[in-house]
Order: sequence, then structure tokens, then C-alpha cells
Amino acid sequence: MLSLTDVRASYGAAPVLHGVTLHVDRGETVALLGPNGAGKSTLLAAITGTLAQRAGSITVDGTELVREKSHAIVARGVALVPEGRLVFAPYNVEDNLRLGAVQLKGALGERYQYVYALFPRLAERRHQVAGTLSGGEQQMLAIGRALMSAPRLLLLDEPFLGLAPLVVAEIRGALDKLRASGLTLLIVEQKLDIALAFASRAYVLIKGRVALEDSTAALARRSDIGDLYFALATSSNSVLSTK
Repeated sequence: MLSLTDVRASYGAAPVLHGVTLHVDRGETVALLGPNGAGKSTLLAAITGTLAQRAGSITVDGTELVREKSHAIVARGVALVPEGRLVFAPYNVEDNLRLGAVQLKGALGERYQYVYALFPRLAERRHQVAGTLSGGEQQMLAIGRALMSAPRLLLLDEPFLGLAPLVVAEIRGALDKLRASGLTLLIVEQKLDIALAFASRAYVLIKGRVALEDSTAALARRSDIGDLYFALATSSNSVLSTK
């Protein structure tokens, strides 16, 4: 469904991505791992068009997106849940959700019900100002806002960051339902235990390059899994072999 070939991206004169190639099949859940500064969020920005300085090939179902604007990419069925939630604090929950559906034509009632069924807590707080929600509720709102566009591919940037274990479990349960429904997911995650349990495959990004790609089952069996990040981060541009 999603295919990246030799994707390069930069902020001004500073290159961040150096020829990233990866794919996510339809209905698959793939994790993008790596330490801070590896280029994970930049890669999501390149896919969604929020970073204009990008080159290479980015396709969804065979349609080239690298020259598309971000609103056109949303219309193609790609939605992003950004790191840090970025909810519109002065507006209530329902207004935030409505902003996620600006590209969607027709009545929105069905989309509201879809989100509220997934996150009943948002239904209870639909008239509450988003800035007064807890961190976990804001993360639910950020995911719900992305779902309002009826995406076929959902990109999630650190969805569990800074959340209490009980909230992580609740959001994880909602994402499990999305995965079971056939939605394609690409999730940026630093916590290996969460990523390996949730995704079917993983890419490890180091210094803007893919350093390793394998199934999460194979990664979980690695004897050196606890040292994975350290080994990759100190291996320059080399690719770590599987074991």
C-alpha cells in the first residue's frame, strides 16, 4: 500500500533523510524504531507533505505523492497523529474532531459515532474544552481527529509518549480494534517492548537511513535485543545482520 524508494528530505540546507526505502502492505502494522534524532518524525512529515523539501518516490496504492500538497495527501486516505498531540486547546472535543474532517464530504454523524465508539471517554467529554483534558484524553482526541478523515493509512508518531500504563493499555486496545478492522498502520515508537508486541514488522532508522528491517518476531528472538539501539547507533552507516 505504502512504498518509499530512495526518499531524501531536508530542513533548509540540512539533510535529514538519506535515501530511505521501505514498504507497508495493506492491512499491515509496521513499527518505525530508532533513537532521538534518527529522522523518524521527518519521515512521517515527508510522507504527509508537511515537509516540502523531499525527493525520491512516495506512493500510496501506486499513486505518487512526493509532489502532492498535504491536503491532497489527506484526500488520498493518509492521516497523521502527530507527536505531542497538538490538539486545538481553546476548542471543544467535537470541534476538534470536525477539523479532522475538513476534506470529508457528506454528513459527519457516522464518523463521530465511529470515533465515540472507539473512545467512549471522548463522547462523555464532547463539549469539554480540549485544553482541559488529561494527556491521555488529548491523545485519544488526536487519534480520533485523524480518523475523522476516514483514512486508509494511519501514521502515528509516538502515540504512547508520556502516558500512564493504564492509559497506554486503553489506547493500545483501540489501536488493536483499528488493526483488526483492516486499517494499515505505521507507528513511530521508541519503546521496543510496545513495538515488538504490537507490530508485525519493524524498520530501525539511524541517522536518516534504514539500518535494519525484520519481522518483530525475529527481533524479539535476538539475543542482543537489549543492546540493539546502542549497536546500531555506533555502527555508522552499516546494516546490522539478523541472527
